[in-house]
Amino acid sequence: MGKSRERRFRQIPFSPTGLKQRCDEENDPAEEPAAELLEKVQHPSAEVREYACASISKLLQEQQAIPAFLQRDVVRCLGPLLMDYSLAVRETAAGALRNLSACGGFEVCDDMVSKDIMTPLVALLKECSTGLDANQLSPEKCIEMDKNYIEDIANEAINLLWNVCECSSTAVHIFNKEGCLEAVLHYMKKFSTNVDLAISAANCLQAVTEDNPDLLSSFNASSQQVLETVMLCPESTMKHILLRTLTAGIIWNIKGTVPPGSLGSMINAILKIFSESLAMDAGETIIRMKEAEKNRLKLAVERETGENMSDVTKNSVLSEDYDLEEIPEGKVKKGENDISDFLPPDQRELKEVTALLMAQQTALEIIVNMCCSEDPSDDEWEELSSSDESDFMENSYNDGSGLLMSPLCLSDEVNSAFLNNLIPKKILEKTAFPNSVALDICMHNPSWKPLIKRLNAVQCRALTCLQNILLVSDMDCLGGASSLQSLAHLFSQLVFAKLELPTDTEFLEAITSALRALLQTMASKNISQCMTPEQLLALCEAGMDSDNASVKVNIVSILGISGSILAKGQDTAETLKVIGKFLLQVAMKESSLVVAGEALDALFDVFADGKEAEKAAVEIKLLPALKEFQPVFKMRMRKEGKGKYSTDQMCVLDNVKMNLRRFIAYQETLGKTPT
Repeated sequence: MGKSRERRFRQIPFSPTGLKQRCDEENDPAEEPAAELLEKVQHPSAEVREYACASISKLLQEQQAIPAFLQRDVVRCLGPLLMDYSLAVRETAAGALRNLSACGGFEVCDDMVSKDIMTPLVALLKECSTGLDANQLSPEKCIEMDKNYIEDIANEAINLLWNVCECSSTAVHIFNKEGCLEAVLHYMKKFSTNVDLAISAANCLQAVTEDNPDLLSSFNASSQQVLETVMLCPESTMKHILLRTLTAGIIWNIKGTVPPGSLGSMINAILKIFSESLAMDAGETIIRMKEAEKNRLKLAVERETGENMSDVTKNSVLSEDYDLEEIPEGKVKKGENDISDFLPPDQRELKEVTALLMAQQTALEIIVNMCCSEDPSDDEWEELSSSDESDFMENSYNDGSGLLMSPLCLSDEVNSAFLNNLIPKKILEKTAFPNSVALDICMHNPSWKPLIKRLNAVQCRALTCLQNILLVSDMDCLGGASSLQSLAHLFSQLVFAKLELPTDTEFLEAITSALRALLQTMASKNISQCMTPEQLLALCEAGMDSDNASVKVNIVSILGISGSILAKGQDTAETLKVIGKFLLQVAMKESSLVVAGEALDALFDVFADGKEAEKAAVEIKLLPALKEFQPVFKMRMRKEGKGKYSTDQMCVLDNVKMNLRRFIAYQETLGKTPT
């Protein structure tokens, strides 16, 4: 896996304080046509403009509504409102544009940038940054001075900036040119009083600093001091763990600005933060935080109602399976005992757990990139090997807790330390399936249900980490043959632990990629394989049912690796026949040329050598089948190759085509009887 990340769109509902009741009293905003709402954003009344922006914001969370607004130039209509004299209008306009960027995708974000959303957005970000300290946005404007309001606007604006910069290189260029770094760092400094704003700023900066060498010169000593201060913040909430994790990712992205003498300690400091987030058990945290939420709500109700609440009302509100999301909207009758307005809308426990899972996923994604980073120079090597000489965050080295030590691809010594401490204690734990009790809690509480997807994402990122570690490390660093066999046993458990084989595409891709890397490493060292032929074929059948080409490529590669090992053994011809037939079917019938090519490559590996392989090849009539298929494969490459596959893929397929010709010639020599 390379350094690029898949775009993660955040469909975060935006509901400005105080607007819900007014929206309920008006007609349903979803029924308002886009043209009418966009006309209202030009109304002289700030309250009407605010309502129109809030209505648009709500509608833009539905993808089917987006085209109607784009056709009516919603970006140019809302853009100027980012500098409206009304703070409420600024916030709702920024929220609407944020939803548009989050739900619209890459093309919409590109379109927003082309329509010059960056000009008012950059101006707003800089004014908000000034207002955080000066308690005002601009001396020229007559607006109310409310610092919290300014921070709320800044939070919407920084999320909008994050979205467009993740999708548009032009937006990143403008970020660099307009000096937005200072404003974003200013927001990060608010971590002690507004951690949500600091997290949004850190998310944005992590995205902007990735593969952005033009920005590095803007990071001076003062900038680095801000990042170091955030990394050292003492708060222990899960939101602060996320903030520290994101900041560590930023520092990793800008490591080129760190003096060589400080690199070693910097990396150890980064890894300590990752270890902190990965050490927490997300399943147990969900159980604990759900209980805390129930207790908090119970105490809040008791304080609010005192002794006046009837036993009947108390029992119905405080039942054991009570959940806010289970109360149908509009069904609660308002009266003196009504608590719907009192119950906290922020769901703080849920947000804390979400922050932890985001921190763990982020840490694992950065470790994946560490495994793929470019090798440093010999001089940097020397500095990294003697990190005790550095004064950058001293004492952040291994604390004996199984902490990550140093990233891969730096040196043999560093790789060894990294792996010996990382695999057993941290990443391996995250490959396990989520806690069943925690899953049950999430399944039965609608507002907590999205956590299931995040739990699964953490598991998949952990598997990807293991895959990359296996690909870049030698066997000694991995702990030897016994460690690899233990890892193979773990992977087998993940695949076969349940009655039914996994069908989730993301998990299948992650586990088959990791298994492929492991089997490849084991085969290169002649270590016995972990899966029985029956398990192997069951996994292959499940994988080939997937619509994901990467899963299929992994599956046929796994078959090729395992089959080549079996071909060296004794009495394996029957199994090799099954594998050969399976791979032939894939090569001949698979719609993807890439998968078909991989299946042919696997056949070459399985039947390259060995008496058992020769016997199996004859019995399945491998040679005539390949000779018949050869012109078909060539024709498919000519017809489908151009435009459908990348240059790299076509190079691989050309190689397969050449190897097919050679393999057929080799098989023909085996079939000749000596005279």
